[in-house]
Amino acid sequence: MASPTHAAPNRIISLLPSATEILFALGLGDAVVGVTFECNYPTEARSRRIVSTSALPEGLTPAEIDKIVSERMAAGEDLYRLDRGAFADLDPQLVVTQDLCAVCAVDVSEVDDALAFLGCQAEVLTLDPMTLNDVIETVAVTGNATGTTATADKLVADLHKRLETLETRIAERSATPSVLVIEWIEPAFTAGHWVPDMVTAAGGTPVLSFPGERSRPVEWDDIAASAADVVIVTPCGFDLDGSAAQAKQLVEAGRLPAGAQVWAVDADAYVVRPGPRLVDGAEIFASILHPDIAGVPNPAAAVQVGTAS
Repeated sequence: MASPTHAAPNRIISLLPSATEILFALGLGDAVVGVTFECNYPTEARSRRIVSTSALPEGLTPAEIDKIVSERMAAGEDLYRLDRGAFADLDPQLVVTQDLCAVCAVDVSEVDDALAFLGCQAEVLTLDPMTLNDVIETVAVTGNATGTTATADKLVADLHKRLETLETRIAERSATPSVLVIEWIEPAFTAGHWVPDMVTAAGGTPVLSFPGERSRPVEWDDIAASAADVVIVTPCGFDLDGSAAQAKQLVEAGRLPAGAQVWAVDADAYVVRPGPRLVDGAEIFASILHPDIAGVPNPAAAVQVGTAS
C-alpha cells in the first residue's frame, strides 16, 4: 500500500545515484542539495555538494576491489565516508538511501546514526527494490514522499507502456536466445536482482541467474558449460569502456560458452542503478537479441566484443 502523500521538501540529500535520477525526473532537481560522488546523471547533479565518498582507492582491478571489499566488510569497516559536516550545513528535510547492499551505498544505519548525532529531524526514505517492477514502484514511492505524485504516476505509466510495447514487438519473434549476464569477473558473479527481468523483457531466457535475489558467485566451469547464446558483460560500477575491456579479457581467456556472442553494455548507466533508465537497458538488451526489431536508444550504450571460442 502506498504511503500518504507528503509535502514537497525543499532540501533533499540523495545517497543513491538511482535516487538522484528519480528525484530529477520528478522535477525536484532544485531541491536536491546533496549527492554522492557517483551521482553523475543528469549532468546537473554534479554541481550539488558531495556528502558521500568511497573509502576504496582508485584504479583497482576487479580482483583487487573484491579483496578489499571483502576484507573491510569482514572487519566491520565502512566502504563509504559520510560527511557529517555537510549534513549539518545542508540541514536536509529528506534523505534518500538504501538498505539493500553495503557495497552499493551508505548503509541506512549509518545515516540514522549521523542524523541522531546531529540532532537532525530529516525523514529517511529507504529504497530497496529487488525486481524490475519494484524499481518502477520506487518512482511512485518517491513521488508520494515528495509531494510529486502526479508526476510520478505519469512517469510510472510511461515506463510500463514502454515495456508493454517492447513485449508486443518481441512477441513477433519465434527465437528466444539464452542469455548470460556477468555482473563481476573476479570472482564471477552472474545476474541477480532486476537484471533477469530485463533479459526476459528483452525477449531472452536468462541462464545462471537469480531473479529477485542477490547476485552470487558462480564457477567459471559452470559459465563455460551454460551453452548461452549471448553473453552480456555488465560489471557493477563500470561504463561501456570498462565493461568492454573486461569482456575482451574473458573472450581472450576462453572462459565463456563456446560460440556465444559476447557483448558489453554501459553497466553504470543502464543495468546496475535501479532507476528509470533500466527500461532503456531492457531496450538495449532487446536490440542485442533482436536487432531487426529494436534500435539502441543510445548508440554508445553497447558494443559487440566478439564470439567466444
